[in-house]
Amino acid sequence: MRELLPFVGSHPGGRSALTCRYRCGDACFHEVPNKSGNEYLGDVIAGALSRRSMLAAGAVGTVVAATGATVLGSAAPSAAQGQRPGAGADGRAGAAHGGEAARGLRFAPVAPNTRDAVVVPEGYVQDVLIRWGDPVLAGAPVFDPDRQTARAQALQFGYNCDYMAVLDLSHGGGHGTYGGHGRHGGQLLVVNHEYTTEVMMFRGYDADNPTREQVEIAWAAHGLTVLAAEEQRGGRLTALPRHPLNRRITATTPFELTGPAAGGELLRTTADPEGRTVLGTLNNCGGGITPWGTVLSGEENFNQYFANADAVTDPATKERLARYGLEGGASERKWEAYDDRFDLSKEPNEVNRFGWVVEIDPYDPESTPRKRTALGRFKHEAAEPRLTRDGRAVLYMGDDERFDYLYKFVSKERMRRGHGSRVREHNAKLLDEGTLYVAKFSGDSPAGEIDGTGKLPEDGEFDGRGEWIRLAGGDRSYVDGMTAEEVYVYTRIAADKAGATKMDRPEDVEPSPRSGKVYVALTNNTDRGKDGKAPADEANPRNGNKHGQVLELAEHRDDPAGTRFAWRLFLVCGDPEDPSTYFAGFPKERVSPISCPDNLAFDPYGNLWLATDGNALESNDGLFGVAVRGRREGEVKQFLTVPKGAEVCGPVVTEERVLVAVQHPGEVDGASADKPASQWPDGPGKAVRPSVVTVRAEDGGPIGA
Repeated sequence: MRELLPFVGSHPGGRSALTCRYRCGDACFHEVPNKSGNEYLGDVIAGALSRRSMLAAGAVGTVVAATGATVLGSAAPSAAQGQRPGAGADGRAGAAHGGEAARGLRFAPVAPNTRDAVVVPEGYVQDVLIRWGDPVLAGAPVFDPDRQTARAQALQFGYNCDYMAVLDLSHGGGHGTYGGHGRHGGQLLVVNHEYTTEVMMFRGYDADNPTREQVEIAWAAHGLTVLAAEEQRGGRLTALPRHPLNRRITATTPFELTGPAAGGELLRTTADPEGRTVLGTLNNCGGGITPWGTVLSGEENFNQYFANADAVTDPATKERLARYGLEGGASERKWEAYDDRFDLSKEPNEVNRFGWVVEIDPYDPESTPRKRTALGRFKHEAAEPRLTRDGRAVLYMGDDERFDYLYKFVSKERMRRGHGSRVREHNAKLLDEGTLYVAKFSGDSPAGEIDGTGKLPEDGEFDGRGEWIRLAGGDRSYVDGMTAEEVYVYTRIAADKAGATKMDRPEDVEPSPRSGKVYVALTNNTDRGKDGKAPADEANPRNGNKHGQVLELAEHRDDPAGTRFAWRLFLVCGDPEDPSTYFAGFPKERVSPISCPDNLAFDPYGNLWLATDGNALESNDGLFGVAVRGRREGEVKQFLTVPKGAEVCGPVVTEERVLVAVQHPGEVDGASADKPASQWPDGPGKAVRPSVVTVRAEDGGPIGA
């Protein structure tokens, strides 16, 4: 099967097999790691609490919008002559049903398509801000994919950009933005580089025998980039290579392990007998900006980089490795041939040093980034914080695996405001002590009404209540039979024992900066309902779920530090003509088709934006905006699509622009550096390069307003 993967059809969820192979180590072609016997959500009926008691239902509105689009490098159909962006066929937005779309979403939605281009609405323009290989640090050479070196790559923008944080360049204390003003003399971007696709990077690549130089280039292409940018006349954002705040963090950058598990026996290796210093960060996916001005980044599919799990003989260790998806012999990239730390038969603890949330200070390029063990170890997709009323930090985190869990962390200490050294030192320790929780959901409909088809229950929506179950706090474990160190290092096993609810791949998790409600992207799970697997339940209501859903969570009494919450499914994604779909009650004939929600973001008006990964509707992946309140609640509108084979990542939506990371363009089955399947972004004969793209209104006005 592995030999055939580059040439077979697409992954069932919509990704190519090539992407599955390099991004997550073919996770969906392996047995599900979670074999726990936790009770199903449908077994627990909680009829006392429904969505109506917690969440206000909006009146239904409708809109008819023209489908105009502009394409970088190619012609596109134009909207009606004289029509402004977001207008209906008669020139008035939503005129057919009265009223306008939600502010921030007044644009003509882009139609589903399979073009090899970034397609944006009529009236908008786009620019490539930075590409793989573009210079970041002083001394970086001009990018030449046929003469690339590890030294050059360490000075250049890395591969497969993912999550992005955007901060004000002029604010040394750091003010992150959920969609801010963006006109303060420049911006400071922090961009993740999730993984490398060596067959797309190197001509003549031999997957069985990579060279040391190729391996070291891949190490340098992982990690993160800190990049300064400035706004030019007309609103264009341009990169500032060699800016003093620019930085590259790679797979060999020293990190400090902090928190309650740091220094413990499970984190010690031959090279680091103290268990406190790790080289590098891997498979960085979702993240977040802290209120104190640092950036968080989650390590996701780290398991695929480690080899020879089948050589480990200790039964307990083998069981723990299997729960994290580690099995088999050689790794895909063969890094173990050049560094023993990637060989589990030689360094069984090295893998325990990955799968954390890392924190960096983008305003101090000399600072040592940290891995925060108090936040637990799993396939982290998200780490977006909020504050309690008394100033404690709360982080919501998804574990991106079929049938894995949703977590949160509440800090013990309160954040201090200000910019003095004592304030910074205090805030730098906030994520090292607190309480780690996992979510357990219960539905409010009889189990017989949840039949796996996605049919709504009698009360008209999928909803219920839930509780946060304590796993550990400081040096105390709340899980029988596990020490606190074991809970932090083997968090998945602790959550199994605690009876957490198995979810459909919890990916990005974003609290609304306006309402405080928390939104969770559940991307898909085609194993739901299979023999021996968990059946559909009210939070995951479709068997063979290939399109995913978006869950809305409201903490009890709006207290993020509490242990109770209400929830409902805000969106059940897919083709609007499919009866199993649901768009917060909005008329389905008036929404854009959406499949496989992944990354989430909020704009300045409080709208939720969703980036997709693995669109299973035979269209390229896209970025969508959706109103979460008011008369247009549930109105999904597609803002852009990315080139074939690509994924939309790291969306940032400000008043003036939209930024997206275009990850793995042209990554379709059978493609390679020798046989490219895309000409994006630089045209025929040029290397296909993951890039960051910015989009702005032609007239310089605000996005969607």
